[in-house]
Amino acid sequence: MAVPEGLKDGWTISTAIICALAVTPVAAVVYLALTPEPGDDIWSHLVSTVLPDYIITTVGLMIGVGIGTVLIGVSAAWLVTMCRFPGRRIFEWAMLLPMAMPAYVIAYVYTDILEYAGPVQGMLREMFGWQTGRDYWFPEIRSLGGAISMMTLVLYPYVYLLSRAAFLEQSIGVLEASRVLGRGPWHGFFTVALPLARPGIVIGLSLVLMETLNDFGTVDFFAVNTFSLGIFDVWMNMSNVSGAAQLATVLLLFVALLVLSERYARRKQRFHNTSSKYQALPGLRLRGKLGLLAMTICALPVLLGFVLPTWILIEYAVQYFDPLLASEIAGYAWNSIKLSLLAGGLAVVVAIVIAYSVRIRGGQVLTSLSRLASLGYAVPGAVLAVGVMNVLGPLDNSIDAYSRETFGISTGLIFSGTIAAVTFGYLVRFLALSLGTVEAGLGKITPNMDGAARSLGHGALSTMRRVHMPLMRTSVLTAVMLVFVDCMKELPMTTILRPFNFQTLATFVHQYASDEQLGEAALAALSIVGVGILPVILLSYAIARSRPGHGQVMARPRQKNKMSKGSR
Repeated sequence: MAVPEGLKDGWTISTAIICALAVTPVAAVVYLALTPEPGDDIWSHLVSTVLPDYIITTVGLMIGVGIGTVLIGVSAAWLVTMCRFPGRRIFEWAMLLPMAMPAYVIAYVYTDILEYAGPVQGMLREMFGWQTGRDYWFPEIRSLGGAISMMTLVLYPYVYLLSRAAFLEQSIGVLEASRVLGRGPWHGFFTVALPLARPGIVIGLSLVLMETLNDFGTVDFFAVNTFSLGIFDVWMNMSNVSGAAQLATVLLLFVALLVLSERYARRKQRFHNTSSKYQALPGLRLRGKLGLLAMTICALPVLLGFVLPTWILIEYAVQYFDPLLASEIAGYAWNSIKLSLLAGGLAVVVAIVIAYSVRIRGGQVLTSLSRLASLGYAVPGAVLAVGVMNVLGPLDNSIDAYSRETFGISTGLIFSGTIAAVTFGYLVRFLALSLGTVEAGLGKITPNMDGAARSLGHGALSTMRRVHMPLMRTSVLTAVMLVFVDCMKELPMTTILRPFNFQTLATFVHQYASDEQLGEAALAALSIVGVGILPVILLSYAIARSRPGHGQVMARPRQKNKMSKGSR
C-alpha cells in the first residue's frame, strides 16, 4: 500500500504519531465495550436497571444547564456590549469570574448554607416559628434542579464569552440599517444582532454541554445519576471495566450527537459584515428602572456564582485554619501545580508541532489529523480515564512479561497508577485548548515572513525558532495558562488515574467536602479559585479590545477637538 504524499516527511510523521496516541484511549474504550471478557458482560443488566435513569437524568441536566446558561450569557453579553448603565465596565470582566470557580466547589458551599441544618433554613424556622421540615417547603439542593443551578452559575461564562465576542465583531452598519427600517433597539436585537451572533452562541453552548457531561464532583455530591457517575460506580464499586466501557461508549454517542448537531445547526450558513469600516458601538443608555434592571441581571450571576461562595470560603478558611492541615494542603498544591505545569508544557510543545506542520506542509491529510488530535476535549474525563487505563495496563503487562522472561525481573506497573498516566490523560483531554491558541497565534504571522527566512537560508526548524516563537510568545504563554488552569480543576480523571495516596487540591477538596468537612477543605478550594482568576481577567481584557478599529475610534474625536480649539 502506497504511503500518501503528505505522510513522507518528519513533520507529518510526528503529527501522525501524536494524533494516534491522542485517539488511542477513545478507541480503546470502544474496543473494550464491543469485546467484553466472558463473565464481564453486564450490558443487559445495565439496560434493564440503571441505563434508562442515566439517559433521562443526563438529558435533563443538559437541557436545564443549556437553557440557563444561554439566558444568562446572551442577555448579559448584549447588555454590557450594546448598552450603557452604572457598573457596566466592571461587569465586562466580572461576568467571567465564575469561570474560575469549579462546579463541585460551589455545590459544596451552597449545600452547606441551604440544607436543613444550614443557616438559611435555620433563620426561616426561627423567624416563622416552624419546628420541623414538615411545617414548610424548601427546595432540595441535593437534586437534579440543584445540580442544574450550580452548573449554570459557573458555566454561563462560556456562552457570555463567545456571545460578547460575536456582538463586538458586528458592524454598526447592519444595526443602523435595521433602525432605518423601523426596528427599535430591542426588536433589532432579536431580528438582527441575535441571528448574526448565532454561531458564537452555539459554540459556547456546545462547550457548556460538554463540560456538563464531564462533571463528576457535583453529580456525585448531589447523588444525581448521570453517565459520569455511573461509569465511576460500575468501574470502582462493581469492579467491572467492560461495563464501564459500555457506559462510556453510550456517553461518546451523546458527545458525537452533540458535535454533529452543532455543525448541522450552522450548515451552509455564513455571516459577513457588509462594510470594513467600524465605528463606536451605539451605547443605548439605560436610566432609572431599566438601568437598575440591567445592573441586577448582570450582578446576580456574579454575586451568586463567585462573590458569595468566595466570601463563605474565606470565612471558613479563617475559622478552620490549622497549621498542620495547611502544610498538608501546601503539599497537595505542589502536586497540582507540578502536574498542571507538566501537562501544560507538554500540551504546548505538541500543539506547536501539529500547528507548525499544518502551516508548512498544509493539505487535507494534516488538517484532518489536527482535528483528530483535538477530539479529546469533547470526551468526558471519566471516559478518557477508562481508555487511558486500558491502554497503559496491557502495556505494563507486556513490559513486565518481557522483563520476567528475559531478565527474570518484574518491572511492576511503570505507567498505570503513576503521574505519567495522569499527565497522559490531561494531555489528551486538553490538547485542543493549546492547539487552538497556538494556531490562532501562528495565523497572525504573515506567510511572507516564512518566505523571507527561507530566502536567508533558514530551514523550517530554524524559522520556527528564530521567527515564529518570538512573535507568538504571548499565544504560547496563554496556551500554557489555559491548560494549567483546567488541569488544576480536573476531578474525575485525576480521581481515577492518580497514584495511590497521591492527592491534588481537587481530590482533597472533593474528599473532605463529601465527608461534610467543607471548613477543612475551604483553603484548598480557595487555592483552586485563586489560580483561575488572573487568566479570566486577562481573557476579558483581550476580548474588550478585539473589535477592529478599537484604538482609532477613541483617538479621532480627541484629535478633532484639538484642531477645533486651535482654529478658534
